[in-house]
Amino acid sequence: MAQQLRGRGVRLLTMSRQPDAALDGPGIEQWAVDLSQPAEAASRLRAWVSALPREQMRSLTLVNNAASLAPLAPLGEVDADELSRALRVGLEAPMLLTAAFLAASAGVTIPRRVLNISSGLGRFAMAGSAVYCAAKAGLDHLSRAVALEEAARPHGARIVSLAPGVVDTDMQLQLRSADPQAFGERERFASLKAEGRLDSAEAAATKVLAWLERADFGANPIGDVRDA
Repeated sequence: MAQQLRGRGVRLLTMSRQPDAALDGPGIEQWAVDLSQPAEAASRLRAWVSALPREQMRSLTLVNNAASLAPLAPLGEVDADELSRALRVGLEAPMLLTAAFLAASAGVTIPRRVLNISSGLGRFAMAGSAVYCAAKAGLDHLSRAVALEEAARPHGARIVSLAPGVVDTDMQLQLRSADPQAFGERERFASLKAEGRLDSAEAAATKVLAWLERADFGANPIGDVRDA
């Protein structure tokens, strides 16, 4: 998404485990952050947004895209530390970052958007992936609640929790490589790859960014790029 936004006259701030040298250039600031410890990143984001020159802004958008896939196994077999980390990255971090973004931009009259990258697994449960399903379902319901809050405010932000389709990422590799005894859905995900039914990251990014540009963004806080 950041690559596709370059050259569009936007100012970008990215947060990830490691900066990406391919993104270096004017108009892009990169932070190396650990979103399993999200409070510091949220505090830093709040200060950054608060310091933006209001007279130069046309809109403000926050995209929460981070997630962590806990070991694919029945819940009782998942290590407690790994379970906790996955929930902090997948749910606590976007909640804190959204809160920081909304607080820092409160009172502005320009359009504000929050896009949470969800998953079909937040809406359809899958055995062996309870932690990820719970984090994404929580992200969906967080978005519903915040949408109600912001609708009651003058110039409130618009928020959407968007399923991006099935994307050929490292997460898919983990699903295809899981222990079939612990994760019974392994072959289904292997078939998606074998049959060429996965979007590339680039194609998925194009669809997600197109959703952000929709005139009706936020009319429904729950979306799926496959419904476009």
